[in-house]
Amino acid sequence: MEKITVIGAGTMGNGIAHVFAQHGYEISLLDVDEKRLEKALATIEKNLDRQIKKELMDKASKTATLHRLKTFTDLREAVHSADLVVEAASENQSLKLDIFRQMDKLAPKACILASNTSSISITKIAAATQRPEQVIGMHFMNPVPVMRLVEVIRGYATSDATTEKVMTLSKEIDKTPVEVNDYPGFVANRILMPMINEAIYSLHEGVAKVEAIDTVMKLGMAHPMGPLQLADFIGLDVCLSIMRVMQEGFGQPKYAPCPLLVNMVEAGFLGVKTGEGFYKYGNDGKATGISNRFNE
Repeated sequence: MEKITVIGAGTMGNGIAHVFAQHGYEISLLDVDEKRLEKALATIEKNLDRQIKKELMDKASKTATLHRLKTFTDLREAVHSADLVVEAASENQSLKLDIFRQMDKLAPKACILASNTSSISITKIAAATQRPEQVIGMHFMNPVPVMRLVEVIRGYATSDATTEKVMTLSKEIDKTPVEVNDYPGFVANRILMPMINEAIYSLHEGVAKVEAIDTVMKLGMAHPMGPLQLADFIGLDVCLSIMRVMQEGFGQPKYAPCPLLVNMVEAGFLGVKTGEGFYKYGNDGKATGISNRFNE
């Protein structure tokens, strides 16, 4: 594989593009919004500068990485010569299915189609294409340049050859791939999201306040970030979407999202991306304090 296309220039998409470009791959980064592409390139450059400051790369490597990145707003142009496409669009099932139908028609026959989905069925996504054996999940962790894990999710029809190629590729970009099967939430979010949901229930039911809940998990369980602040960083809308996927997929009440989570999403308090969730955030994404709604 030499040419890789990344669909979506948001937080995950620009991180995925960054990592592949840094490791020598020619990257086509696609988004429907030109401004989002400009912002993505600025973010990548800032993160490369951070790596230089930490002596993880030199300026020549930064320049070479940026030269390998090209941006597109037209899907046909972005995928027509790709060896691999990694879709990192919003966590919306109908949107992803539509993207995969289009990619299937426009990408080369040998191209592998991967999704960075955190919970949506790879089997269902693959069924929207004429190449289900070449459809797979590559669930990167945020922030992509830092986190080592990639969940490699096999759909019902994903071939051994496709899985082996993606596992090998993940190792070549210094990630640790873990092969998992296609069930709601996979492994990471099947365990993580109920914990976050339970933390929100603990707040909702008055068991403890925001800072207390996060402190218990940081100091008692050695988590680098408390579950409520982590939810803010993931995006409360994404957390809600994943909980609903698991609730529908398993049909069990234990996956029902907390009413507080539902209300916050409906009100537009989504965490870092909107400047407020359980915490308040500045323009740099750093927490400035507890949300006034929970700071009583």
